[in-house]
Amino acid sequence: MHYTFHQLQIFCKIVELRSITKASEHLNLTQPAVSIQLKNFQNQFPIALTEVVGRQLFVTDFGKEIAVAAQRILEESQTINYKTTAYQGKLSGRLKIASASTGKYVMPYFISDFFSSNPEIELFIDVTNKAKVVNSLENNEVDFALVSVLPDKLKLESVSLMSNSLYLVGSKAFNIEKRRSIKDLFEKTPLIYRENGSATRNAMEQFILKKGYKVNKKIELKSNEAVKQAVLANMGLSIVPLIGIKNELKNEELQIIPVKGLPLHTNWNLVWLSAKKLSPVALAYLEFIKDKKDSIIERDFQWVNDF
Repeated sequence: MHYTFHQLQIFCKIVELRSITKASEHLNLTQPAVSIQLKNFQNQFPIALTEVVGRQLFVTDFGKEIAVAAQRILEESQTINYKTTAYQGKLSGRLKIASASTGKYVMPYFISDFFSSNPEIELFIDVTNKAKVVNSLENNEVDFALVSVLPDKLKLESVSLMSNSLYLVGSKAFNIEKRRSIKDLFEKTPLIYRENGSATRNAMEQFILKKGYKVNKKIELKSNEAVKQAVLANMGLSIVPLIGIKNELKNEELQIIPVKGLPLHTNWNLVWLSAKKLSPVALAYLEFIKDKKDSIIERDFQWVNDF
């Protein structure tokens, strides 16, 4: 057999995405180029790796076994590269981080300098909701996770990064003068929620429950950006992290609505499984965070003190 690493990479991506079109987009290749490489790879086997039923591509059982072996070969190749750069005195390897959705406004600042100083490192950041972040930790799929609420069921180590404050906000067009009370704000105005599994949604629900407000109009959206855009369009109010609305407040597109008991305060924490054996890259990043977090906050997040 004379397969190439390039063919292995393409085949693994096709298996992962179940689509030649999606694989070509992900790999920045043309669809014909991917199809040709798949055909050349297939020609080396007497048994079909994939089959097309209708317009849907399926991976055969044999193809799935070959994909597992191909992925193992690719990973071993990466290990050789990492060991080579390590022998040359360079830090190399993969760093995998799962981040709660709002963490996308935080995490880049706490990794940019480390990543720039270590160009041999491969970085993977999965931005999702809290429930999926916890699942990634539980399954040992990541080195670290960025969360604002520590999950109870896992034994974790953590480093506190910075505070996370949540405020009730409305668009500049929202006229608070017309509302008779804060109770009316929550009971007679549409409220915009994140989806179930979101830490922001949980904080918002706990606050409303504690106050005893009865929500009559509810809108549910699946991302912080979607919630922000809905508030900007004056569809309703929402309790959101301050970290995600800096520009909208600066441009006076959004307004913070003063409410007793708000803002809610939590902390962004970098967490990892207590039993996890951290890689050299992960250990180096942990030392970087402990050493540099205060200066990063001073440099990039002083603006939060204005609110």
